[in-house]
Amino acid sequence: MIVTLRLLAVAVLVAMLAVTIWAGAQCPLFAVPRPVLTHPWFIATLFDAFFGFLTFYVWAFYKRTHWLARLAWLIAILILGNIALAAFSLSELCSVPRTAPFSEVLTRRTHRIGLLGPLLAAAGIAVLFLA
Repeated sequence: MIVTLRLLAVAVLVAMLAVTIWAGAQCPLFAVPRPVLTHPWFIATLFDAFFGFLTFYVWAFYKRTHWLARLAWLIAILILGNIALAAFSLSELCSVPRTAPFSEVLTRRTHRIGLLGPLLAAAGIAVLFLA
């Protein structure tokens, strides 16, 4: 099961990176036309996405015990969305043996800061300022 979930996380990560790069090549991030930004379904979709990100973050908050790691993952998830979710999931799935029960992925806690969260948070902030 762990190997299948790793492959799924990689597929989501690659797909999200590809579609994000494609969209960025089509038009700048903040060049969305006003009629799109004010459309009710666009707004509802943003609420849906961000509440989903916050719901996922509850798990990340539980998994990471260091406040700096928690803050970095919050920033990364809120800015990068599903790219950060897939990276976090892949990181967690790769931190256990492939024969481990899935419950270990869900409940094992990390007491260190790690590099991935802060790097993704920094990358997300850089994208915001460079976009």
